[in-house]
Amino acid sequence: MGETRIESDSMGPVEVPAGAYYGAQTQRALDNFTISAWRFGRRFIAAMGLVKWAAAQANLELGLLEEDLADAIKGSAEEVIEGRHDSEFPLDVFQTGSGTSTNMNVNEVIAARANEILGFGIGAKKPVHPNDHVNLCQSSNDVFPTATHLSALTAIDEALIPALTRLGTALASKAEEFREVVKSGRTHLMDATPVTLGQEFSGYAAQVEHSIRAVQAALPHLRELALGGTAVGTGVNAHPQFARTAIGHLSSRLGMELVEAPNHFEAQSARDAVVAVSGALKSAAVAVARIANDLRWLASGPSSGLGEIALPALQPGSSIMPGKVNPVIPEAVIQVAAQVIGNDAAITLGGLGGIFELNTMMPLMAHDLLFNIETLAAAARLLAVKCVAGIEADPDRCAELLEGSLVLVTALVPAIGYDLAATVAKQARESGKSLREVVMEMGLMSQAEMDGALDVLSMTQGGLPKGPAEERKS
Repeated sequence: MGETRIESDSMGPVEVPAGAYYGAQTQRALDNFTISAWRFGRRFIAAMGLVKWAAAQANLELGLLEEDLADAIKGSAEEVIEGRHDSEFPLDVFQTGSGTSTNMNVNEVIAARANEILGFGIGAKKPVHPNDHVNLCQSSNDVFPTATHLSALTAIDEALIPALTRLGTALASKAEEFREVVKSGRTHLMDATPVTLGQEFSGYAAQVEHSIRAVQAALPHLRELALGGTAVGTGVNAHPQFARTAIGHLSSRLGMELVEAPNHFEAQSARDAVVAVSGALKSAAVAVARIANDLRWLASGPSSGLGEIALPALQPGSSIMPGKVNPVIPEAVIQVAAQVIGNDAAITLGGLGGIFELNTMMPLMAHDLLFNIETLAAAARLLAVKCVAGIEADPDRCAELLEGSLVLVTALVPAIGYDLAATVAKQARESGKSLREVVMEMGLMSQAEMDGALDVLSMTQGGLPKGPAEERKS
């Protein structure tokens, strides 16, 4: 064990690594919560630093902090925001349900570094005290949900929306590229009437666009910040103008429309905003997974499957089968979606952790929400860049499979009726003849009428058959 120093809190003395900026309360939490390898990530720690920076600026303006102390706290908080002290935040996500351990970890680090900036020792708690100065007008109970909202908002703005937008754009581009590639539609995994490959991709692009809108629709509640409610929502020990002032600074710095929660009791006892955003993320994950799954089906085989498209070949697919190439990007994306969906269940259960004036599952909810945002963003970007952008269509394979589909008989129904069309399909299947051959043998339509009805590109455009092909072009 390395050199230590003695720190103390209300429970007495405790040994802390000599060079650590954190103090007694962090060390106790570090000793108590040895559960997982999960730690809060860069965005969340930066958000905690932002809250402390804004609080110090507000407290200075309100006359609650002396200028030299406020400047030292802000300088220290800036270093936390920049990531210069990430190793000083070692606590497990699974800890006290209010996030008090992490809030005090941040308070201790910022106070110790502020004292160092002012020329004092890091273990003295003076002239800057972690509770009296860094945590002034605050409580873990309003700081932690505020940092959760801020980190989620920045992750959505900086990572998720751009990634989903890029995926949607890539899919829309392919929809245009493949607009005249006619293929068999499929319902129940069985042959259905024709579509174009472009139409399929346009559906994927629209699905992503709806996912973006769903996430954006959940953001207004997330922009309401709990800061100012302190312990139970009453704002005890906080200046009446503290929350408005601090949140104003956060809004200006982040370029976001942030507001003080209109009801602090809701903001601290309920985590409905987080649950709602998580639900939108789950929907987006389902959409992205569905698209990824379709892509690997369309590319399946290629010689013994559908093989209507080719995905970029990125790496060997087997340790035993030479030449095998697998749809690795769609598979990775589907796994991410599964994890996001699972985390949404945990977040939903976390929402049930609001009892009276406080939710006590906030650390888990914050961790899982940020994981979902950042990982889904990475997966969407990966799907766009390493998969969708390089997809190539195989028009000949599409035409080959479509030509053998007896479901094309659907186009004959307006002319010969459902029952007779079903008879045609049955005879074609049993005899091995084409639909055209059976129809001609039965004398049901002329060659020109049949050519018009079985114009597969026209079938993708909807409406009723117009008759012979020449008439349809007029």
